Amino acid sequence: MAAPQSDLLVVSAEPFNAETRLERQVGLVTPVPRHYVRDHFGLPAPPDRLEVDGLVERPVALTLAELRAMPARSLFVTLECAGNGRSYLEPPVPGEQWGIGAVGTAEWTGVPLAAVMERAGVSPEATEVRFTGADRGTVAGREIVFERSLPVGEALHGDALLAYAMNGEDLTAHHGAPLRLVVPGWYGVASVKWLARITAIATPFGGYFQAERYVIEGAPLRRVEPRAVITSPSDGARIAPGAVMVRGYAWTGRSVLEAVEVSSDAGATWSDATLGRGISPYAWRAWEFAWRPAAPGDHALLARARDADGAQPAAARWNALGYANNASRPVRVSIA
Repeated sequence: MAAPQSDLLVVSAEPFNAETRLERQVGLVTPVPRHYVRDHFGLPAPPDRLEVDGLVERPVALTLAELRAMPARSLFVTLECAGNGRSYLEPPVPGEQWGIGAVGTAEWTGVPLAAVMERAGVSPEATEVRFTGADRGTVAGREIVFERSLPVGEALHGDALLAYAMNGEDLTAHHGAPLRLVVPGWYGVASVKWLARITAIATPFGGYFQAERYVIEGAPLRRVEPRAVITSPSDGARIAPGAVMVRGYAWTGRSVLEAVEVSSDAGATWSDATLGRGISPYAWRAWEFAWRPAAPGDHALLARARDADGAQPAAARWNALGYANNASRPVRVSIA
């Protein structure tokens, strides 16, 4: 299937990876054609059922029709790729060279994962739940299936969804049709697409995408680090003297977003921005800041998010695979 033709910023054509153009984002929900896409391999044949097995009392196989017949829930969730911001690291690291657009917010609809696990009956011996997608490919001579796991408590008591719809429409192929996992607050790698199997297991999962990739110092990536981005004005803009409204979005998966601060002097001083309303605990929030430049000339604007666990850093935290780089990105403007 051909890659979607839209106003995404394409990072790689095969497998297809593309960014949301954040400067074109309007409102809090990202339209499906503008929502970032992260594919690790080519598009697979879509599974015709979901198998639930392993350490469960009642292994089940559910068709999409059977899943749709179960009580549904909708959640607004911001998904972000763990590699977002990788292209700004120095020295450079391998992998898709994402800017800061590997993020988007959608309304996801599906069956709560907890309801399906309850139907299967998870055994007390289970410590994790493994999720297997239909996508696979060859990495360094090995055939790799895309798999990730969640702690059993997250699977049984969290807000994860087995989603079959996005913004009120059936999932598209590049967003994981017919069924995908959506794990609110976790980096997008946890939200396995083209979901084919759920397996309750007794020991920590050590698959490729859990132990060799999407790790920092050996620890699998989980919760999204706080980030605020500036979407207006754009980098390099020339602006007439007078009041300037600085706008953007902010999100976190660690805890509650508490504030966004803006600096117009490259981080020497900071002022509070105004946070817009939240549509979900798991979705980004818009913010704005009325800036009155003190003098003409060149200025570096920065924004940083703060949650209950701390603030977004000013400097990048380098790691060999380029994950979780949530350092504030300067937007340089000229007042003339």
